[in-house]
Amino acid sequence: MIGMVNTIMIREAKQNDLEELLQLYLDLHVTNIPEDSKHLRNTWDTIINDPNRHLIICEIDGRIAASCVCVIIPNLTRNVRPYDFVENVVTHKSYRNNGYATACLNYARQIAKEHDCYKLMLLTGAKDEHTLNFYRNAGYNSSDKTAFIQWMDMEHEVE
Repeated sequence: MIGMVNTIMIREAKQNDLEELLQLYLDLHVTNIPEDSKHLRNTWDTIINDPNRHLIICEIDGRIAASCVCVIIPNLTRNVRPYDFVENVVTHKSYRNNGYATACLNYARQIAKEHDCYKLMLLTGAKDEHTLNFYRNAGYNSSDKTAFIQWMDMEHEVE
């Protein structure tokens, strides 16, 4: 519709965002939403209440359109400066290619600056060039380090 203006807000997740966030994760690599259980609620409470964990949301007209997680990790090297680990970057398929995930990553970068992090790290399971170029354009590179992953339980869903 011509002239329609979207209200865009980048913020950290709140307690009541869980259900909508789980729906968004279906566009990441998740095939089903976990059953509502005490374990799920306890995990959510841990995430929401951890001062080093930042679950960033891009909200468009009151709906969650994109998200990422950044975790500030205390560190004894690099002059005792922490680093920021970014994961679970996702945009709802109907909101893609509008800069919403980039806005989330920029928010994560600002959090890293506020915590005096010496680097941000991001892992992706994506192989297609479009997604890899998205991360490159956001300022990440894939040439400085090599990531190795050891899955602990292969029966669980793997990205």
